[in-house]
Amino acid sequence: MSDFPRTLKIFTVWAMLGLAVFLGFQALEARQQRTRFEWNGDTVTLRRAADRHYHWPGRINGVEVDFLVDTGATSTAVPQAVARAAGLREQGSVRSSTAGGVVTGAIAQADISLEGGVEARRLRVVVLPGLEHALLGMDVLGRLHLSQRGDELTVDLGQQ
Repeated sequence: MSDFPRTLKIFTVWAMLGLAVFLGFQALEARQQRTRFEWNGDTVTLRRAADRHYHWPGRINGVEVDFLVDTGATSTAVPQAVARAAGLREQGSVRSSTAGGVVTGAIAQADISLEGGVEARRLRVVVLPGLEHALLGMDVLGRLHLSQRGDELTVDLGQQ
């Protein structure tokens, strides 16, 4: 029983080290997320994330969303949980071809606003069960002037 205080000390030291490493990684991830998006008034610059995709912060009916930029998607697609949180009302069903195959989802209307001032009001979106991220499709991206160089995607807002 005399070893208990020594064991407790060792455990406490390891727990503190683990906490410090965890907090360090959280801070690094937060910094990387902040530097993935830059807006200077005329252009938005998106830097490729660790998952090798471009992410564009925005809102659906006022609910914060991290959109995955998907030039292969015809329509903007929303996970079912996000649609519920944003109060989207389903207006019908739709079959959609995805990377995982054909799925049945719902059609809804949403107000989309992206950081940098890009907006799409009353946009027809597809609500899909099992979708992990909101996908920003060509129904929005097609209205913008995009250029890619290396790991940066630049959106020229002056040409909207």
